[in-house]
Amino acid sequence: MPIPHRSIRGTLQYTSNKPERKGQERGREHFSIVVHGDGRRTLSAHCEIDDAPPVMRDVVYSVDTEGRPVDAFVRLGVDDRFVGSSWFRFGDGLIECEAYTALEGRISQRVETSGRIPLFGTHPIQADAWICRLADLSRGPHAEIHKHVYMSSLDHRGATGPLIVSHPSGLRLEFLGRESVTVKAGTFDALHFLIGDPKEVPASETRNEPGRHPRYELWCTADGDYVTLKAWVSGYMMTAYELVALERS
Repeated sequence: MPIPHRSIRGTLQYTSNKPERKGQERGREHFSIVVHGDGRRTLSAHCEIDDAPPVMRDVVYSVDTEGRPVDAFVRLGVDDRFVGSSWFRFGDGLIECEAYTALEGRISQRVETSGRIPLFGTHPIQADAWICRLADLSRGPHAEIHKHVYMSSLDHRGATGPLIVSHPSGLRLEFLGRESVTVKAGTFDALHFLIGDPKEVPASETRNEPGRHPRYELWCTADGDYVTLKAWVSGYMMTAYELVALERS
């Protein structure tokens, strides 16, 4: 019998761009994507950040045929200690969260929204590439602002919560164009994006401040699957991400 869905599996390597650590591995992300026959998608991602305090995050995130959030699960540990475990559901005009965190204990959240939200930030780098699905590629290179953006954490490493939090300034997404990109996993036709503020923020002026993120550029596949190929963040973070393995079935 034919299988009605297809699967994508990959590994992203996290490295440092800081002069004293240039090219050193600082983490990794193993992810899988199930693409159902009708276009629905589910991402499962295991993320590890080695930099102190180390972060370990497991995410399961599903979207509908239009790429809008349906539900999500996020489990978070920091410094080898439990931080929180949360389930999210997204409906027309409503976000729900059932959570247990080390800080807040058992908590339930209900947030009313204006219609169905277009995205939910869960912090895997592969999930960031799915944000790029919002861009209208037919317009060519352009920038647009998305308001009413919600995330599981405003921390730059996603190391708090996980709970429903609203991004204070919305999200700026800029499509920079099409390129050919070579990474350890191969050579691909790619889409190039800038996520967030286009200005370079000096490392001395920015730390882990909600709503103020260093410049972040990302390249993903141009085949409609939006698989992360590479990315980098400047400012105080000075990090890089590269797809080192990819399998499709």
